[in-house]
Amino acid sequence: MLLLLSVFLTVWALCAHGQVKPCDFPEIKHGRLYEEGYYRPYFPAPIGKSYYYYCDENFEPPTETYWGQISCTREGWKPKLLCRRKCILDYLAHGQIQQWKRKYYQGETARVTCQSGYSLENGQSILTCTENDWVPPAKCLPVNSKGNCGIPLPIDNGDITSSLLPTYAPGSTVEYQCQNLYKLEGRATVRCSNGEWSKPPRCLEPCVISEDIMNKHNIQLRWIDRNKFYTQSGEPVEFSCKYRYRWISPEPLRTKCVEGRIAYPTCG
Repeated sequence: MLLLLSVFLTVWALCAHGQVKPCDFPEIKHGRLYEEGYYRPYFPAPIGKSYYYYCDENFEPPTETYWGQISCTREGWKPKLLCRRKCILDYLAHGQIQQWKRKYYQGETARVTCQSGYSLENGQSILTCTENDWVPPAKCLPVNSKGNCGIPLPIDNGDITSSLLPTYAPGSTVEYQCQNLYKLEGRATVRCSNGEWSKPPRCLEPCVISEDIMNKHNIQLRWIDRNKFYTQSGEPVEFSCKYRYRWISPEPLRTKCVEGRIAYPTCG
């Protein structure tokens, strides 16, 4: 309570002398402030104060990592665009991607070429990553065709649950499943329509946390008493410092698995 009162008095005194304009609680589109329930009573924030934040699924901070940092400046909160849309382009059935890269960010474009008899929506040749994903949709569609579909596309670390057929009639469906501990992202069932399968799902890699890794960072699992365990992508993981160590890294003690990667905190 004394700390909270001190913050309010400091901000009020500086504003009264026209020195600063404090920053109100930040409204982060497609994201949230780290431990915002704890920090909210301490706003408005003085110039120079920084906080960590994270973005919703399919969005990332400008740092291209799970955690971003927002700072109060004389011009307001910076950076301005806190959470950018992340568009994935794993494949393009019946087409090719020029200068391919797997991950694109909001505002970036990809030029594609569809095979003969196929085209992007409205005959376009450029995909744009927008706040709502690819525009137009990243699909080479049959031109004036209502034929059957071929064999569904395979996915990494996953399988189709039924026996494969050489061709599938329009309206046919098949279902995918992921290997053990891999998390399915997207729709498990795809449908044949106008000679084209709907987009298959992805299988997100789990994370492995071992005793060796934690020893290097002087940390331990806070709630689970095991030397090694697996966690699915998107699941939270919480660490604590070992006895007589304290948290010293910018990475928070509470994090989560992101497609096989974890940002480990450090205690020293």
